[in-house]
Amino acid sequence: MKRLAIPLFLVMCVMGTVNAQTKPAAKKATVKASPKTTTAPAIKPQDIEEGKMLLTKSDCLACHKVDTKVVGPAYADVAKKYPYSAANVDLLSSKIINGGSGTWGAVPMAAHPALTAADAKKMVTYILSLNAK
Repeated sequence: MKRLAIPLFLVMCVMGTVNAQTKPAAKKATVKASPKTTTAPAIKPQDIEEGKMLLTKSDCLACHKVDTKVVGPAYADVAKKYPYSAANVDLLSSKIINGGSGTWGAVPMAAHPALTAADAKKMVTYILSLNAK
């Protein structure tokens, strides 16, 4: 038995040494990158007021109201469908300038090509701010 104990001890020592040398390195903690999010810039109160003023002076109120569907959707419904983001402001301001159809039914929205992009964005900012209130 003593004969077996020594070789077995040696085998265990050699195996322990070999295992210690061939063990894979400890895994480093990896930090998963969060998905890229584009946050919209904060809504400026001045842009909201200017957007509201621009809407009241435009022909938009012939087809839209804040809380009531007229020909087009209520502004509150638009704000619910499109959360405030830079992408949505760009999309909707483009629709105001170029016109659009199909999103809210068969009646197309007339184009407003004389409106500047900056003014259209302020109008959209006001509309989308209605969901934040």
